[in-house]
Amino acid sequence: MGRRSDHSRKELEQMLIVEGHKHLAEVGFARFSAREVAKRIGYSIGTLYNVFGTYDQLLIAINTRTFVLWTDYIRQALASGAEDRIRVLVEGYFGFARANRNAWLAIYDHHLPPDVTIPPEQDVLRGGLTEMVVDEVRAVLPPACQADAPRLARSLVATVHGHCMFDLNGSFALMGEQEPAALALARVRESLAAARSSDGTVLPAA
Repeated sequence: MGRRSDHSRKELEQMLIVEGHKHLAEVGFARFSAREVAKRIGYSIGTLYNVFGTYDQLLIAINTRTFVLWTDYIRQALASGAEDRIRVLVEGYFGFARANRNAWLAIYDHHLPPDVTIPPEQDVLRGGLTEMVVDEVRAVLPPACQADAPRLARSLVATVHGHCMFDLNGSFALMGEQEPAALALARVRESLAAARSSDGTVLPAA
């Protein structure tokens, strides 16, 4: 068993996040064990809680790592030079979720208690994915609509996410839908077409 002085606090934090992410990807959220994560890096469960404070903060950090990897995955796909960048976004959303099923689902399976919040620095990292989508949506809108890009992008993410969740949980298969990503892309294109033809008001007021 490693001693607490073997690594700095920052090193321990990174080790626990990386190993915790691996464990989560292997077993899924329901079977995730903080004790197992500590064991994997040669430390006690007490050390883990000294670093993160609570189980929820550990899961927040691990899920943030998933967001960072997800953002990098789509960014690399966009860097391929494909002209249809909206298609790349949608297919990248599905592609990452399918390839990282357990880690992706854990983002939504982990429900925070009312008194627990995501640390600001982690919130910024998670927001990188949405910012990237906003930039791509803004790029295909006429100037009069571009101010509404953040709001439209959030709505489009919700649309794609719903389709992706139905894909992973088997709901679309039960309905006989064979191409959920294509279905999601069609809905996104419809929304963008409506935005382009509007007078600048992309979405109705909340």
